[in-house]
Amino acid sequence: MNWERIQTEWTQFRGRAKQRWGKLALDDLESCAGQREVLAGRLSEAYALSKQDAERQISEWQRSLDAAAATRESVATERSGAIVPTR
Repeated sequence: MNWERIQTEWTQFRGRAKQRWGKLALDDLESCAGQREVLAGRLSEAYALSKQDAERQISEWQRSLDAAAATRESVATERSGAIVPTR
């Protein structure tokens, strides 16, 4: 999932970010408005991380969103009874 989508749909992803980084207040997440650099700054402050470590955590979280989306698609396909070719 690209960051542009996360930024565009930030109100939907904000809750997942709160689950991942519980020290961040909802106000902090709202003020980020999906801006990756601002989120990295908030993580750096709240968790005493370097900007590089904050960026790494954001990238890992972004990949986990990709994995969750792929799982949901797979389950939906199985439920629909569609035949999915193996790769």
